[in-house]
Amino acid sequence: MIILFGTELAARIKQQCKQKAECFFTANGRRPSLAVILVGDNPSSQSYVLGKRKACDLVGIEHRDIFLQSHTSEADLLKLIDELNLNEEVDGILVQLPLPSHINESKVIDRISPAKDVDGFTPINMGNLLIGNKCLVPCTPKGILRMLDDYGISTDSKDVCIIGRSNIVGKPLAAMLMQKNRNATVTVCHSLTNDISHHVKGADIVITAVGKPGMIKSSMVKPGAVVIDVGITMIEDGSAKGYHWEGDVDFESVSSVCSAMTPVPRGVGPMTIAMLMENTIEAAFRLKERNL
Repeated sequence: MIILFGTELAARIKQQCKQKAECFFTANGRRPSLAVILVGDNPSSQSYVLGKRKACDLVGIEHRDIFLQSHTSEADLLKLIDELNLNEEVDGILVQLPLPSHINESKVIDRISPAKDVDGFTPINMGNLLIGNKCLVPCTPKGILRMLDDYGISTDSKDVCIIGRSNIVGKPLAAMLMQKNRNATVTVCHSLTNDISHHVKGADIVITAVGKPGMIKSSMVKPGAVVIDVGITMIEDGSAKGYHWEGDVDFESVSSVCSAMTPVPRGVGPMTIAMLMENTIEAAFRLKERNL
């Protein structure tokens, strides 16, 4: 059984991004720029923003972290996004999710310029992704497929079962796998799917992203399948740290039957950040070409 670590590949991609960022700086006199907006003081969101800032520092991307109070109005947030859309020195805009309940998440995402939508969540980018046009692609699905490519795991004519139908992972990943350059047959399972284990058992590649620790057991997985675990949940324990991370897959049992599997952590997570760096630099070059 091969453990599919994302850490090493992510590090290589960041080095490539660093070279591209330097080329952009040499040509334009400024660095690619990413604006990250965080509304409220959610500890997990703060941690994610810190991780993105560290990656930007490593790669050579200017990061603009904008922290707003949890009571910030939807109108004020939309106004800020409008200003960032018009700012020619901002190449990427990312609004950290989730947002406070009084703010309409869909309205906020839709307000971001598709050209600066480095998360790939706007309806225009999602639509282009579905029909196979070039666009900014959601980071986690993009990172998953890059990992499969790097490890030489083909999706051609494979049966792929995705567990989870979110706009962040499940839906865009299904669309990408169905394209003619991937040629997978895709099944998407969700909370109302009858007998999920039946669909998982028939899959050559299983990708789960639901945040339910240990839900995928060895009895559900076809021998020799590839298992990609996107789920990550913090579990409190009696260790010095006080917690540990668990994925959707029961690693110990499933590792005895599958041919390859991502660990949690150090699997898909590092790839998501690396793809965000790549998307930001791609957006910067595209915007510069468009404005010439």
